[in-house]
Amino acid sequence: MSAKQTVMQVFDKTAATHANKPALKVKRGGSWKTWTWAEYQRDAKTAAKALIHLGLQKQTGISIIGYNSPEWAIADIGAIYAGGFPAGIYTTNSPKQCKYITEHSDSVVAFAENAMQAAKFHEIWDELPKCKALVIMDDTTDEHDYTYSWSEFMALADNVDDAALQERVDGQDPEETCTFIYTSGTTGSPKAVMITHDNITWTAESALATINGYASVEQERVISYLPLSHIAEQLISLHFPVACGGCTYFAESLEKLGDNLREVRPTMFLGVPRVWEKIQAKIVAGAAQNSGMKKKIGAWAKGVGLEGGYAAQNGESLPFFYGLANKLVFSKVREALGLDQCRVQITSAAPISKSTLEFFLSLGVPIMEVYGMSECTGPATLSLPTAYKTGSVGWVLPGGEIKIAPDGEICMRGRHIMKGYYKNPEATAEAIDEDGWLHSGDLGKLEGKYCHITGRKKELIITAGGENIAPNVIEGLMKSIPSISQFVVIGDARKHLSALLTLDDEKLAATLAESGSPAKTAAEASTCDTFHGWMMAQVDEKNGELARVQKIKKIKVLPADFSVDGGELTPTMKVKRKVVNEKYSAEIEAFYA
Repeated sequence: MSAKQTVMQVFDKTAATHANKPALKVKRGGSWKTWTWAEYQRDAKTAAKALIHLGLQKQTGISIIGYNSPEWAIADIGAIYAGGFPAGIYTTNSPKQCKYITEHSDSVVAFAENAMQAAKFHEIWDELPKCKALVIMDDTTDEHDYTYSWSEFMALADNVDDAALQERVDGQDPEETCTFIYTSGTTGSPKAVMITHDNITWTAESALATINGYASVEQERVISYLPLSHIAEQLISLHFPVACGGCTYFAESLEKLGDNLREVRPTMFLGVPRVWEKIQAKIVAGAAQNSGMKKKIGAWAKGVGLEGGYAAQNGESLPFFYGLANKLVFSKVREALGLDQCRVQITSAAPISKSTLEFFLSLGVPIMEVYGMSECTGPATLSLPTAYKTGSVGWVLPGGEIKIAPDGEICMRGRHIMKGYYKNPEATAEAIDEDGWLHSGDLGKLEGKYCHITGRKKELIITAGGENIAPNVIEGLMKSIPSISQFVVIGDARKHLSALLTLDDEKLAATLAESGSPAKTAAEASTCDTFHGWMMAQVDEKNGELARVQKIKKIKVLPADFSVDGGELTPTMKVKRKVVNEKYSAEIEAFYA
């Protein structure tokens, strides 16, 4: 095992080795602006000194809310340089939620992307006595005496000498907390996961060394667009590049991700399941416009691709015409997506349906499942194009351990396991046992070296008949129905299973036409008997693949898709079951009336 290092030790080494190589890129005014590693280090140290001037003490916090940007990264790394710990806040969080995280993390400085995000802090500022300053990262100013523009904030560094900063850096211990990751709060208030220097540096090194052992590149390119307050995005966009001297490109927005992918052509790409589903929907919509011959070639190639994908993962020879299918179809798909130089396409953060995995597999774009959680600094298992199984979340992160407890719970142990939950020793003791095993709350099984997720302990449905049912297995199957966006199984303490479902907006017109419904919108479809009957027939077809107790007896089509703003989804697109159950309680009760 490698020696324990602080984030700053790794960062300084990388900045010295790759001083003139690009570290951060962001598109502003229509062109990409670049920070080299030397400039990134300079700005992070400047931010660190400014934070010290504003009163940041060792092992105290700062809060950051905003879309991904170089300033987000510089504030984050700057806080770690100064011996503090950054706490990311999701951009969709309310003023009340901002108050909770800022107060809980003992933040003395808050960073907001722009006036809109700053307004959340203005609303609660009088309730944050420990917070001394608000920095607006897009460099605007306002009339409040506690706010600083970005340039005003950076200028404060002139009040602190380099020796004072170096003293902070030299005094850091790899076992100390260096960042907070707040859980998404699918149940109750979010908990602050204490991630140490060693957690980050070891995990990044171990994961990256494993991937680079598969295929190395001259310089890693990643595109940052998922919330930086999430551990997966922090690891991919902040700490992987620090470990290898790579470059992080910041997407302009989620809406422009497709365009940015084609510009950046990343060497590694992380997409949560909902992102992959959206890409799938666009490919399907585009293919529907093809002529007869093109359509036939595409269908043929997909058949060859799926056969070849399974052959490759089983160590068998590829089909005879796989090379031709790759030349005619797969290579063009990868190029059109901007993934033609991507070594590894990753999915994580939430369950993904087998149908989506097989769709991309059939196009020569195998998606690698990675499983983990904030509490283990991201990955607990990995998949690589040289070692993966469709439907499995992969094999244990090298240097870590994984086991299945007698009750089926997945447990993990190693240098990636968190220090604990900040100000919550009870929850820490519940999560990590005396032998250092982190209890994930997920149910799973091991088949050889490959791990499979079978459900969540707390999400198990126990029917009135006493049957234990994992809803995610059924939901994954039902989401393979092309028209369905979200599918939530209901049935705890009930006599049978029912489900709430939403429709895929991008496929809505085609779905309504196929169903024969007169409805023109999802809202109209939700009350249309013709559409309900057609959709129930689709569900019944899938019911044929399930055991009797797993079958869905009743469904309700909801008038709109779930969303982060609507409260049904976390920022990483996981369904908040508790919120869904409460919000649609009337519809649920109607199933069993």
